[in-house]
Amino acid sequence: MAGLHIIDHPLVQHKISLMRDKNTGVKEFRELVSETAMFICYEATRDLPLKEIEMETPLAVAKTKIISGRKLAFVPILRAGLGMVDGVTALVPAAKIGHIGLFRDPESKQPVKYYVKMPDDIAERDVIIVDPMLATGNSACAAVTELKKLGVKNIKFMCILCSPEGVEALQKAHPDVEIYTGVMDQGLNEDKFIIPGVGDAGDRIFGTK
Repeated sequence: MAGLHIIDHPLVQHKISLMRDKNTGVKEFRELVSETAMFICYEATRDLPLKEIEMETPLAVAKTKIISGRKLAFVPILRAGLGMVDGVTALVPAAKIGHIGLFRDPESKQPVKYYVKMPDDIAERDVIIVDPMLATGNSACAAVTELKKLGVKNIKFMCILCSPEGVEALQKAHPDVEIYTGVMDQGLNEDKFIIPGVGDAGDRIFGTK
């Protein structure tokens, strides 16, 4: 699918397999989410522009490259997205962090917004939304819509697992948003959870079930 990037690196696939195991405990699951987020973020930032500078090494003057002034922000969808923040900021420590809180109404399965807090200059930044799961796509679409209302022009969505239904929904609503994921699973069950998936990522990250 255009706009969909599945990161098939062996380390990503291995760590997702460990996440799937129902016997994986909270500490290990949390570490796996963070580590996998770091690997996927490596690919999601591959197009950051570079500029050439001169730098003095201990031996000579080198012409070398640094990231060219593109300001980045990560926006986790609360609460599960918080589990990916440490991994992505380990790669880009200067990035700012925004937060958007959405919960899924148990009846309608639609996202309900309860919290938004963004950096003052969010409209000037490239934004990567992070959430471990892209299931129905409803929360992802709502998060992108909210950021576009705030003036953000360049948005990517980064997750660890996705469903075909979620990808289709996000691409239909926001075809300009690139999706970066570790794996696409079979689909959704009647409760709109990804199958085979990893269960409820938020509960497994925070030990709430």
